[in-house]
Amino acid sequence: MPSKPKSAARKKRKSSSGGALKKTLIALAVVLALSLGAASWYFYQKAFRSNTLSEALLDDPFVYIRNADTFDDVVAQLKSRGLLRDIESFRWLAEFLEYDKQVRPGRYRLSKGMSNKDLVLLLRSGRQEPLRITYRSIRTLEEFCGKTGALLEADSASLMEVFSSADFFDKYGLNRRNALSLILPDTYEFYWNTGADDFVDKMGQYYLKFWNEERKALAASMGLSRAEVAVLTSIVQQESSKPDEWPVIAGVYLNRYRKGMKLQADPTVVFANNDFSIRRVRAKHLSVDSPYNTYKYAGLPPGPIYLPSKACLDAVLRADSHSYFYFCARPDGSGYHDFAKTFEEHLRNARQYQKRLNERGI
Repeated sequence: MPSKPKSAARKKRKSSSGGALKKTLIALAVVLALSLGAASWYFYQKAFRSNTLSEALLDDPFVYIRNADTFDDVVAQLKSRGLLRDIESFRWLAEFLEYDKQVRPGRYRLSKGMSNKDLVLLLRSGRQEPLRITYRSIRTLEEFCGKTGALLEADSASLMEVFSSADFFDKYGLNRRNALSLILPDTYEFYWNTGADDFVDKMGQYYLKFWNEERKALAASMGLSRAEVAVLTSIVQQESSKPDEWPVIAGVYLNRYRKGMKLQADPTVVFANNDFSIRRVRAKHLSVDSPYNTYKYAGLPPGPIYLPSKACLDAVLRADSHSYFYFCARPDGSGYHDFAKTFEEHLRNARQYQKRLNERGI
C-alpha cells in the first residue's frame, strides 16, 4: 500500500514537466514565427517595395551600362543620378540574385514604382530598349558621326576611325571624302551599346540592299559610280525642293558634265565656303579655292555636299534626256526653275531673278 502515493507523485511531476515543455515549444514556435515573419517582411520590403524616384526619372528614365562596366559601375551610376531611394537594398538584392556576376550592357528604361526585384530582373535579362535614330539634313561625315556619337556608346572619334579605315574603303569602294554616300536618310533602330564597327556594318547592309542590280545598272549606263551618283544627287537635292524637277535638273548637270563644262552649281559654292547662311552667291564666294567649288573646278566634287535621299537618288538615276544646259530660279518665289538651252536665254532668266532678289533686299 505505501507505493501508491509515490506513483501518484511521479505522475503529477511528469504531467507538470510535460506541460512546461509544451509551453516552451509553443513559445519557441511563436518566437520562430515572429522571427520568420519579421525576416519575410524585411525581405519583402527590400525586394518588392517601390524603390525608384519618379522625380529623378523625368529628365532621363534610362540607365546606360557600357560594355566594360562592372557591377560597381552600375551601382555608382544609380547612386550619382539619385534614381533609387535606397541604394543599399538594391545592392543587397542584386548580389543575392547574383546580378553582380552577370552585368549585361545596354540602355534600360526605369519606370515609376519599380522595385529592386523589377530592376534587377530587367538589368539581368538584357532586355534593353532600342534607340530610333532619324537622319536628315546632314552635310558632312563629321556632322553625321557627331550626331550618332551623342546617341550611342560608340563616340564620334571611334566612328570616324572606322569610316576612315582601309577595310571600309575596300569593302564599299568608297574613300574618306565620299564616305557619307554610304548613309541613306531614314529612321533606324540600334541598341545603345552598338560598337562603331557593328554600326557601320549595319548601315552598310542598308546601303548594299538599296544598290541592287537594277540601280547599279542604271548608274553604269550613266557612266557614273554609286558614289558619283550620290554626289550628283546631293547637288540636285540642294538645288530644288520640288521632286518633279529633280530628273530635269539632273539632266542639266549630266549634259554639262558630259560636255566637259563646269557644273557651276551654287550649292557647291555654299559648301566650299562653309557658310550655310548664304542666300545669294556673289563674286566673293566664287573665289574660294576648294575642290567643292564647281565654278572653279570642272567635274563632280570629291564627295556629297548633303545627305541625298533615296527618292532623289532614284530621280537622278532616271534623269531626263533633254537639251537644257542652264537653269535659274523663277522670280515668282514658287521654288521652281526656268530651264534654258542657250546661254543667252539663261541670261534673260537670270536677270529677271536677280531683279527680284534686289527688290527683296537679298
